[in-house]
This record gives sequence, structure tokens and C-alpha cells, in this order.
Amino acid sequence: MNKIIAVLVAGLFATSVFAQTAAPATPAAVKAEAKAEKADVKATKAEAKVGATSDAKVAAADAKAAKTAAAAEAKAAKAKAAADKKAAKAEAKAAKTKAAADAKAAKKTEAAGVKSDKVKAETKTEKATAKADTAAVKAEGKADVKAAGSK
Repeated sequence: MNKIIAVLVAGLFATSVFAQTAAPATPAAVKAEAKAEKADVKATKAEAKVGATSDAKVAAADAKAAKTAAAAEAKAAKAKAAADKKAAKAEAKAAKTKAAADAKAAKKTEAAGVKSDKVKAETKTEKATAKADTAAVKAEGKADVKAAGSK
């Protein structure tokens, strides 16, 4: 709107200056001058209209670009949120799997310890039995030697 007013004011000044400098002597010159002034005003109005239309088109293009950019940013934010949610879910699943694996390993370790203790106890018992058997055999051997010596 400011451009239109500026163009109209400039056109008026230009015509008033032109009218003062040239003093037409004939009625045909006056008519030609009036016609030229009308054409100048008409051209000025057309130029202002084109300027306003161009400004409106530029503003519409800017608004459309801003809207497109906002939509793209919203889409990117939504995609990032979905990716973050998926990553958190995967992390939670990994933690759960690790906890289950740790529990299973602890259970196996405990079972191995119990089994090891059982084997140790059995081995101790076997050693004690073997020692007792050895002592019995030695005693029997001594008794046989003693009995053979007294005959």
C-alpha cells in the first residue's frame, strides 16, 4: 500500500512540474498534455497494482514455505520421538535379557558349587573308607602274622 501511495505522489509531482515548465500555446497541445498526464497516471496506477500483486505473491510464497518447513520439522520431531521410544524399548529389553542371563548364570554357579561340595564330601567319605579298609587289611595282616608265628 505504501508503494502505491509513493508512486501516485511521485506521479503528481512529475505532472505538476511538467505543467509549470511547458506553457502550451495551442488547444491541441493542451489536449495532448492532458492525454499524456492521464496515460502517466494510468501507467503509475498499473505499476502500483503490479507491485502490490507481486508483494502479495511473495508473501503467499513465504507463508507456504514457512508452512512446509514447519510440517517438515514436525515430521522430523515425530520420527525422532519414535526412534527414541524404540531405542528405550530395546534398551529395556536388553537389560531384562541381561538380568535373566545373570540370574541363570548365578543359578548354574550355585548348582555347580553344590555339586562340587557333594563331590568333595563323597571323595572325603571314600578316602575315609579306603583308609579304614587299609587299616583293617593291615590289622588283619598283622593278626595273620601273629597267628602264624604262634603255631
